[in-house]
Amino acid sequence: MYETLWSFPGGVLGEFERLRRELDDVFGGSGMPSSIRSAAPGAFPAINVGQTPSSVELYAFAPGIDPAKIDVVIDRGVLTISGERASALPRGDAKTSIYNRERASGTFKRAISLPDDVDPGRVNATYRDGVLNVSIARREEAQPKRIAVQ
Repeated sequence: MYETLWSFPGGVLGEFERLRRELDDVFGGSGMPSSIRSAAPGAFPAINVGQTPSSVELYAFAPGIDPAKIDVVIDRGVLTISGERASALPRGDAKTSIYNRERASGTFKRAISLPDDVDPGRVNATYRDGVLNVSIARREEAQPKRIAVQ
């Protein structure tokens, strides 16, 4: 029920979320989620997390960012992705009048808890076509083993 209120374009809660984003733009956000939910609608970057028998796969959709400015850190079982996304419109330009801003800009930080069986020493991160893929291998002892029946 509540999810539809957030996603409905003219919904009251959606308007409060838009106002919160605008105030963050004006006064500078703290970098922490200011929503009562763990990830507010439009959280940047959007993330998909999945797993295979041999790895945990994370996809962060972050177009328009220089890969050199993305930080990926694993510390105590938490994967953190952070960086900065430049604004598409210049600030302070007297000739530009902004009446709607839907593209998030500024610093971002997302943290994801990882399963206990991942190996933080075997991580591969690639960025291609605006998608960051982080692949974290699982420990050998945690992987399924085939046992021959005699």
